[in-house]
Amino acid sequence: MAAARGKKKMTNRQHTTIWNALKRVRLFATDVDGVLTDAGMYFTESGDEFKKFNTRDGMGIKLLQRAGLITALITMEQTKLVLRRGEKLEIPEIHQGVQDKLHLLRDMESKHGVGLREMAYMGDDVNDLGALRAVGFSAAPADAVPAVRKVVNYVCRKKGGDGAVREVADLILAAKVRGPVKRST
Repeated sequence: MAAARGKKKMTNRQHTTIWNALKRVRLFATDVDGVLTDAGMYFTESGDEFKKFNTRDGMGIKLLQRAGLITALITMEQTKLVLRRGEKLEIPEIHQGVQDKLHLLRDMESKHGVGLREMAYMGDDVNDLGALRAVGFSAAPADAVPAVRKVVNYVCRKKGGDGAVREVADLILAAKVRGPVKRST
């Protein structure tokens, strides 16, 4: 696994810790704007809003589901677009208008019997910091704000809306196939 962008090269111990965290993931949750999209807000002349979603990110979510992971969208926004995207991907947990994302993750912890250490969360801005700090594995797109890039386990090579979710999905799936890494003494 490559070192997170903007950080020093990972030690073997850090690599092992992150790899084992990826192996434990049973629930994958992500913010929407800035992670699944490019963070842009686009409006037509008539005032209709639209967003661009990357199909590779969608396939990454589907692959996680096929591997048995619970998937979730968590956003502060409240739009029909997010609901439609989530429904198209058959995401069981679609939460909009969420002010406290960590509180919601704790609710999902109880609902699904999945501990925070068994969750992965992707976010890009300061409203994601609580969730990012609490989960077993955290990631951010390459263009996330600096405060987020400083706290996550992994900074993607890809930007939000450009395959960052697929990049993390592929890491999770690779860890599950290869199994945990044992630390050498």
